[in-house]
Amino acid sequence: MKPRFPQAILAVWLLLLCCTSAFAADTPLGAGDTVKISVFGNPDLSLETQVSDAGDITFPMIGNVGVGGLSVPDAEKKISALLTQGGFLHKAQVNILVTKVQSQMVSVLGQVLHPGRYVISGQRKVTDMLAMAGGVGPDGGDTVTVIGMRNGQSSKHVINLAQIVHSPDMTSDLELRNGDTVYVDRAPKFYIYGEVQHPGGYRLEAEMTVLQALSVGGGLTPRGTERGLRIKRRDASGNLQMIDAKNNTVLQADDIVYVKESLF
Repeated sequence: MKPRFPQAILAVWLLLLCCTSAFAADTPLGAGDTVKISVFGNPDLSLETQVSDAGDITFPMIGNVGVGGLSVPDAEKKISALLTQGGFLHKAQVNILVTKVQSQMVSVLGQVLHPGRYVISGQRKVTDMLAMAGGVGPDGGDTVTVIGMRNGQSSKHVINLAQIVHSPDMTSDLELRNGDTVYVDRAPKFYIYGEVQHPGGYRLEAEMTVLQALSVGGGLTPRGTERGLRIKRRDASGNLQMIDAKNNTVLQADDIVYVKESLF
């Protein structure tokens, strides 16, 4: 069985990746964003406004200004140029502060500590957003599914967190885009009952064997035997099958291990 990357360590590692949620300078403005605009030396021109669905704001003297899709520095330059070219100011020094972001959002759902919608500012990858959501919860698995739009088409990416952690190649840590949904799957489980100390359902580790499952279940009771172990497993059609098992048999998700009582 491959060693499992402990969830606690994974959560710490994700938190270390978490960056500040300040609006990055290269992030484009969009509908719903609230901006606070000031012009140096002209307090009467200061205002706080929201970008319209059309990507416009209304600014004193120059009217509607299209800022949707522009970065903050580019929007500052555009307003400055319009004020200067219109003869309203000799040299306008414009500053824009984004006070509320609505246009660049990602949903983080499933087995995370704080599911919800989060702002993506600048480049944000899957591990960054998991960190912002508090990390993977205790029932979370190693698999993350990202659903969104790429090149005008719906897309779905399945990412293995354990591989990202253990591999120097970080290309599978997908860069997120506005509107993406990040879903952390529940960890697969197996079940064990019969003559074991602690019957019940447990997290299924990669390449886990029946012998390891017996250990997780606390071992055999005094009446238990490793002879005649059985696994109840559903086939592709959903039918329940009974499989003779050995100690080195590798388990699958939702397997049910039955430990018999010794006849002697």
